[in-house]
Amino acid sequence: MLELKAVEKIEDVHKAQAINYLEAYNIADGLLINFGGLSLEFKRLYNKKLITPTGNPANQENL
Repeated sequence: MLELKAVEKIEDVHKAQAINYLEAYNIADGLLINFGGLSLEFKRLYNKKLITPTGNPANQENL
């Protein structure tokens, strides 16, 4: 999932919105990218409901 923003700074509310999208669409991870600041800002976000402690998505088996 890719969430694009054009704000001065990424705030917690922006992270929460992107995580809600991950959970709503059952996506394991995504990027939150902000083009509105002085320099490019990005965060990688994870859907904790789909990621296991080993870092593998819950719906994939270890091979």
